Amino acid sequence: MIFHARVEVRLKPGHSDPEGDTTRRSLVDLGYDVAEVRTAKVYEVMLNADDRGKAAKTIEEMCVRLLANPIKDDYRCEVEEIR
Repeated sequence: MIFHARVEVRLKPGHSDPEGDTTRRSLVDLGYDVAEVRTAKVYEVMLNADDRGKAAKTIEEMCVRLLANPIKDDYRCEVEEIR
């Protein structure tokens, strides 16, 4: 079976987000009343697995090993079967 996984990785609260800060300042300069902007990365992964549980376990392993840094990042995963 083929599964589609969406992984969103964002900085944990308290960590500096320079890209978000720059974007907030730019939005304020454009006249928007913006208090805060936080950035995130999104990974779209297509993978083969026997079932949804195995796919979710594999994606979780990918997050821990490469996609997210557990010291500074939080992440969220969604997995759905597409074929």
